Amino acid sequence: MKEKRHFVTYHKPCRVCGSSDAVSINNDDTARCFSCEHWYTSYHGEDKVEDFTVHQRNSKETSGFKTGGSFQSLKDRNIAEETARKYGVKSEYTDDKGKHYYPYYIANEVSGTKIRNCTTKEFNWIGSPKGVMLFGQQLFQKGGKFLTICEGECDAMAAHEMMDSKWPVVSIKNGVQGALKDIKENLEFVESFDFVVINFDNDNLGKKKSIEVADLLSPGKAKILTLPDEFKDANDMLRNNRRDAYKSSWWNAKAYTPAGVLNISEMKKEYFTRKEMESIPYPWQGLNDKLYGLRQGELVTLTGGTGLGKSSVTRELEHWILKNTNDNLGILALEENWQRTVDGLLSIEANTRLYIKQIREDYPTEKLNMHYETLYGKEDDNRLWVHSHLGEHNVDELFSKIRYMVQGLDCKWIIVDHLGMMTSALSEGDERRAIDNIMTRLRSLVEETGAGLVLVSHLRRIDGNRGHEQGAEVSLAHLRGSNGISQISDCVIALERNQQSDDVIEASTTRLRILKSRYTGDVGLAGALHYDKQTGRLKEVFDFEDGEEVEL
Repeated sequence: MKEKRHFVTYHKPCRVCGSSDAVSINNDDTARCFSCEHWYTSYHGEDKVEDFTVHQRNSKETSGFKTGGSFQSLKDRNIAEETARKYGVKSEYTDDKGKHYYPYYIANEVSGTKIRNCTTKEFNWIGSPKGVMLFGQQLFQKGGKFLTICEGECDAMAAHEMMDSKWPVVSIKNGVQGALKDIKENLEFVESFDFVVINFDNDNLGKKKSIEVADLLSPGKAKILTLPDEFKDANDMLRNNRRDAYKSSWWNAKAYTPAGVLNISEMKKEYFTRKEMESIPYPWQGLNDKLYGLRQGELVTLTGGTGLGKSSVTRELEHWILKNTNDNLGILALEENWQRTVDGLLSIEANTRLYIKQIREDYPTEKLNMHYETLYGKEDDNRLWVHSHLGEHNVDELFSKIRYMVQGLDCKWIIVDHLGMMTSALSEGDERRAIDNIMTRLRSLVEETGAGLVLVSHLRRIDGNRGHEQGAEVSLAHLRGSNGISQISDCVIALERNQQSDDVIEASTTRLRILKSRYTGDVGLAGALHYDKQTGRLKEVFDFEDGEEVEL
């Protein structure tokens, strides 16, 4: 059995970036530099460069050390001799082999030379790279209009040449993985320019590191240059004689703005071609009048006192979605098993309280089967998905299941009943912090997936003789545990009912109150729902004080 790769030697020098102790070597001689992220296929073998020595910098060792080559055009890179001479880059070519020598300075003195093997594309150093300036930095004074930073030495020389040698161009020394470190070490020089044009390689890593560097600089200073798709870097454009195209890209480099900050003048097309989130009406006209329906991409919180019908309202909504749309629906009813969820929805379909065992057992089997197929369809319909659990919940698993329902099962709507059970599944002693954590994650999930989510939440007990179970008016301040519920929700709908009233109508009629509507801003009473004990259904009523029922 082959031995698993693992580190056996630590704190060895890197021949690429010059670090004296950043390399760790594996048991198979592969190695990684934790400074520049270079990967050695064989640290002691084929990766080893002949005649390589690293000298720690001091005045005696770094002053006047010799390298090979002469000033000439870099023919493999199409860089003119004049440009190479300006940057102090010597080269030598023998048959098909070649080397470049890139000088790096501290102040006005060469501290180290980076050697590129043109055949193997490997690098090593003579002298010390520690503390050096950016490549080419010694050529330019601080405080100019523009500074361009490239990913490699040849890119810097190519960019300078294509811009008619008018503007300062430098490069990082250790590859794009070390870009932040290199620029931080020379930040005073970089920040002295009015604008900094970042021209890293035209690949995903280069684009990512461009943003990281832009974030490092003062606001408004960074511009990110975007090359045409067919070119990898500045030198690639020079070798293909696309000087004018490079100039155009350079002058059109866009000022960097952090993610989430948009220049609206550039967003006209996106504004007029935006994808509108789908919406469906609620089952009750009073809610539609104030909320203009239920929308995907929104988080709606339904709240009310204990025993005031929150689950009944959500079941009516679930049934409405199944009967009036073609959308898939996901349900996480955390206080009941999946059979109870199915019973509740069948009860609405049958207009009979089938969730009561005695009623269900007396109900004709053929009619029950008919309602089941009408509501849930055949086995291949796959529209309703219910979370099955054993009474225990892990909050990460719950979020994973919600995500799977949306992305894997194409559920457009998710019902979660209720927040308190999710909070108890999170092992945090602070209820407020736990609620904030869950609400933030739910908000992010809704934004990411575009699903519509209805969340059931409880109320805290209030002071005074009249509680929510006696019909007390609900406010946002009554939401249990955290202000995060009201702040993060797009809409908050409260249920109010005096379940202890001697008046049968009053005891079985629930007011709907809109506490928040980010979409319309319309709040206040939105009608009432009367519970019919015979059918188990909720019927919308208006003019509740007079007892007049209006059927829609």
